[in-house]
Amino acid sequence: GTPNSTISSKVSSPYGNDLHHLDNTRVGNLAFTARESGLYLACFWVDRNDRGGDIILDLDWKTGIEAKDWDSVAKREKIQGVELELRRLEGSVESIHENLMHLRGREAELRNLSESTNARVVWFSFLSLGVCITVSGLQLLHLKRYFHKKKLI
Repeated sequence: GTPNSTISSKVSSPYGNDLHHLDNTRVGNLAFTARESGLYLACFWVDRNDRGGDIILDLDWKTGIEAKDWDSVAKREKIQGVELELRRLEGSVESIHENLMHLRGREAELRNLSESTNARVVWFSFLSLGVCITVSGLQLLHLKRYFHKKKLI
């Protein structure tokens, strides 16, 4: 890009709430916490490109524990070295634990859905069997009457 080229950016939540908006910048960082489930929309557009030519936009998209700014944590809490690494590992463990709890909850939901579906299939099978037996009985009675009327039996 050219020295005068600038880019604007905007991030919106699934319900249309603006989480980030930055105008006319050449370099920038953005961070947000996803409080709603769904698809988030990130838009980038060129505000000014005086000389034309290509604009290169480098994105380093990080989520979860990877997105945490550990340098600012180290400065704020005055920690370094092994303690900082232990703090990172603790964050990773917490993230893995949250993911496992989420997966456990989803597994329970899917198990309940599966059990409910199986119960419905069993009841439908009994209902189908009952209908078949009833129809067979009615056909037998009808044929018996028909043959009695025609004096074949």
